[in-house]
Amino acid sequence: MMSALFTLTEYRITEQIYNGSRTVVYRGYQQDGKPVALKLLKNPYPTFSEIVQFRNQYTIAKNLNSPLIVQTYSLEPHQNGYALVMEDFGGISLKEWRIRGNLQSLPEFLEIAIALCDTLNLLYQERIIHKDIKPSNILINPTTKQVKLIDLSIASLLPRETQALVNPNVLEGTLAYISPEQTGRMNRGLDYRTDFYSLGVTFYELLTGKLPFASNDPMELIHSHIAKIAPLVDEINPEISSVLSKIVSKLMAKNAEDRYQSALGLKFDLENCLHQLQVSG
Repeated sequence: MMSALFTLTEYRITEQIYNGSRTVVYRGYQQDGKPVALKLLKNPYPTFSEIVQFRNQYTIAKNLNSPLIVQTYSLEPHQNGYALVMEDFGGISLKEWRIRGNLQSLPEFLEIAIALCDTLNLLYQERIIHKDIKPSNILINPTTKQVKLIDLSIASLLPRETQALVNPNVLEGTLAYISPEQTGRMNRGLDYRTDFYSLGVTFYELLTGKLPFASNDPMELIHSHIAKIAPLVDEINPEISSVLSKIVSKLMAKNAEDRYQSALGLKFDLENCLHQLQVSG
């Protein structure tokens, strides 16, 4: 057995698997040997907002008993904040998985994409808006190819909410993947279709290795999401069919009404793509 990095009540921590700007995630074991992942806030004196978000992801996720979402087991007091104890199914982020060169074929991408449609449909059925869909919030088990969504810290249980105009540096979500309406500059409410846009950006990045809009300037990124049209996926990667490229573009439509209106409609089109690939070889 590996030696523990530190002790947290009844858990043995053996490995750090994620180190972000605000959180760190460790892999470890319960006393009974059950594998777990533990997510902690990096800030030794977390703000009220950080603590609320941490509790939010636990509150929402604990009611989602689905293999499509990483299960949360408990919320443990830790120093001035909490440790979120979650299932560990041996997953790594889609971002890391792609960087390692594991995405070998288009059928493999489509199978992952189809699985994510089921995840978004589940969120819709439960009236949840995730608001931070991106490759680093999607885990995949490299062996089984099972895919699960993580991080409901800024998710909303409301079927629709109004996004107020705020400083781009404190926007909810990740700017590279954020929908035009989630920027707060579109004078319209948020609904489940904001996640479709972010999923489109995720697909775009997985298929091309690039983000549709790349900038270190937050205001430029926001302007791009609202007003600029990204280069087509099949222009960047000629191996991608025009049909699949159009699916990604539809997901990334500026107006929510022009995107897919249901995850099952998207799934149907992706399954057709997969079928055509399998038939044509």
